[in-house]
Amino acid sequence: MTIPSAGRPPLISESDRDAAVQRLQGAYAAGHISHEELEARLDQVLTAKTHSEFVSGLDALPEEDPGTTSTIAAAGGRIKRRGGWRVPRNLKVESAFGKVRLDLSRAVIEHPVVDIELRLGTGRATITVPRDAVVDVEGVQTGWKDSLYKPPRRSRPGAGPTIRISGAMGFGRLTVRHARR
Repeated sequence: MTIPSAGRPPLISESDRDAAVQRLQGAYAAGHISHEELEARLDQVLTAKTHSEFVSGLDALPEEDPGTTSTIAAAGGRIKRRGGWRVPRNLKVESAFGKVRLDLSRAVIEHPVVDIELRLGTGRATITVPRDAVVDVEGVQTGWKDSLYKPPRRSRPGAGPTIRISGAMGFGRLTVRHARR
């Protein structure tokens, strides 16, 4: 959700609307709502001007499936994922020492939001994200060096997945890059 400016109500982001549409479609596919109710709720979340209008379109739906959580762990050595690997909704990466390289540029990302939690002792982490991804590194705590992330100049908000990175790193640096293609 977008942070409200002084005196203005919060804006509803495209990623929030996309997630709501997916949730409504899932509820319809599971038989929790009728076709008519699906159409009415879709219209409501897609045209909502206020947060309360938006949220009321999702009332009485079953709890949202948080998706899968996977853990990649190593006591030492390298952790590397690249190519066409499937990225879970929640990914935990744990390493006492060693390098971590996650390349999401060609990965299969099925969720509009992916949470990556880093628990690293020493060593650096490099994460390459899709070109159109929105990245949030505010949840990362570093003990030694600051994270390196520079958003692209020409980005289209809401076009790609949102990658939220959180966790803690002892000695090392997190570098996040956007893919060139």
